[in-house]
Amino acid sequence: MNIIEQAENYVFALLKDKLSISYTYHNFNHTVRVVSAAKQLVENEKVDPDTAEKIMIAAWFHDAGYTEGCTEHEECGTRIVEKFLQGQGKSEAYIEEVKEIIRATKIDREPENLAQKIIKDADYFHFAADNYSELSELLREEWKLTQQKNYTDLEWAMGNRAMMVQCHRYYTDFAKTNWQPKKEKNTIECQRIIQKLTEDRADSKSNIKKKKLEKLERPERGIDTMFRVTLSNHTRLSDIADSKANILLSVNAIIISIALSTLVPKLDSPSNSHLIIPTFTMIMFSVLSIIFAILSTRPKVTSGTFTRKDIEDKKVNLLFFGNFYKMPIDEYQWAMNVMMKDRDYLYNSMIKDLYYLGLVLDRKYKLLRITYTIFMIGIIFSVIVFVIAFRSLGV
Repeated sequence: MNIIEQAENYVFALLKDKLSISYTYHNFNHTVRVVSAAKQLVENEKVDPDTAEKIMIAAWFHDAGYTEGCTEHEECGTRIVEKFLQGQGKSEAYIEEVKEIIRATKIDREPENLAQKIIKDADYFHFAADNYSELSELLREEWKLTQQKNYTDLEWAMGNRAMMVQCHRYYTDFAKTNWQPKKEKNTIECQRIIQKLTEDRADSKSNIKKKKLEKLERPERGIDTMFRVTLSNHTRLSDIADSKANILLSVNAIIISIALSTLVPKLDSPSNSHLIIPTFTMIMFSVLSIIFAILSTRPKVTSGTFTRKDIEDKKVNLLFFGNFYKMPIDEYQWAMNVMMKDRDYLYNSMIKDLYYLGLVLDRKYKLLRITYTIFMIGIIFSVIVFVIAFRSLGV
């Protein structure tokens, strides 16, 4: 395995283990894009093999410093690559040259030689990418998560245009010839977005107010997420309760089956009379456990109907099937449309649904607790009675 492949494996493991998921842009995918762009430039700029190796290593490590935070990440990256190259037995001069190539990726740093120009252009290859807008949104989300920087669509588009027009340029001949036209195309697209957003911003105050009101009327994502997660938790707890009940049903059914097939037929013999009380004690506790396990899983039957007055008075919860399963489809559709148009009715129905699910879970787990208690006491008591019965015979 050559040193470039070792660098790739090292950086992959480093970013996988130490890079925060908040870095939605400066992650391994971005590193791969920069490496690919650097390789393209190296091949077309006819760089000598030794320099090409240093460039590729620098490309792999240029953003490794983000594992230690976004402040001065280039310097952090130079320390990481220095440690790696020392382990590879590279000279100080070799290491220092790689570090200088990484430092060239600083936004305000002018490249001093071809190697630095290549890494600089490769790092900003995304300005010429066909999916530039998607990559740009990843960077926007990263800044929001890591630096608490929030931009409106217009602010972000204007910032991107300013960066491409005023702050950035390509240095290598290949990038100027092949990437610059694509970058200009993306710049024009930025300008188009700015123009559209500016026109939208110039709409009348009444339209803006209307849009804000409509936005307020729509369910907020956080509320939706809360309901979804809570409902999922309730459902999972209900499944767990049913599974526990099924386990107890199976275990006690097996105990009763064994007792009826093995012990009970032998009880008519006078020599086994001492087993009558222990056997029926064990069977009694098993039957009680089965009864309470069945009670915990037994569904509650509801009427399955509602009236239009119930809907108008907001009394019925349409999210629970037991309230509508007997209703005609057209009545149910009408009722659902009424509920979805009324935000308070919709949220109150969801709250009621969670509340009654909670009551059902409370009943299930209370009965399960009783069932497990009966089963535990029954096992202990049955063993004690069997021991007493055998001891009475002197066994």
